Amino acid sequence: MLDILPHDSDIVEIRLARPPVNALDLVLLRALAEAVEQAPLDGARGIVLSGAPGLFSAGVDVPALLGKDRAGVREYWRELFRTCAVLAHAPVPMVAAVTGHAPAGGAVLALFCDYRVMAEGPYRIGLNEVQVGLTVPDHIQLALRRVVGAYRAERLLVAGAMLTPEQALACGFVDEITATEQVVVRARHWLTELLALPSRAMLATRALTRADLMRAYDDVDALPLDDFVNAFFHDDTQAVLKQLVARLKSKA
Repeated sequence: MLDILPHDSDIVEIRLARPPVNALDLVLLRALAEAVEQAPLDGARGIVLSGAPGLFSAGVDVPALLGKDRAGVREYWRELFRTCAVLAHAPVPMVAAVTGHAPAGGAVLALFCDYRVMAEGPYRIGLNEVQVGLTVPDHIQLALRRVVGAYRAERLLVAGAMLTPEQALACGFVDEITATEQVVVRARHWLTELLALPSRAMLATRALTRADLMRAYDDVDALPLDDFVNAFFHDDTQAVLKQLVARLKSKA
């Protein structure tokens, strides 16, 4: 599910490793949250979150989710939001090494990191939930608004836009783009430069600048989880998601 790779300068790389597309199921989400919590306890001063070349993460494992009852769906979304909470409260800086496509949940993981390096090429990143009949909850929208600004976030969210690396760079969705084989290298370089700064001042300033995101995830159970679950089971949403799964199966 995950590969944990230590690097120089007390940096650890957490690589998503659930072939073929790094879809986020319960097991992967729990493993990711545990790894992010454990890394600083083991001495990591910075974390790189990466994926497979060409595919960072395809996001939510929709086929598996459609097979669950209401309790199972609720359990899944709570785990996704808990993973976001862990990322939001990470005590050390994190860089998303976006090694390829990052739709929906993949983009969410990247947005909760401090910095994003994306691979150049025929890849896309974005919160495309609207295109598959889902509503992006406000506490996820917050993560995008912090990165690209309120107006740009509105345009991207309402359209469910998927951006090329160049478009993502232009609007601030990602911070830099580079060749696929250099994505992790650049992520480590950014972290190394950040970690060379006076530690106490850097970490204290980081905590202040991320305080709004951390506050939004202080209590996962206070989030409007049931509203989101109800929306998931709406007839329109179910119809669109089932069509999506049918298309994926036909391609396979």
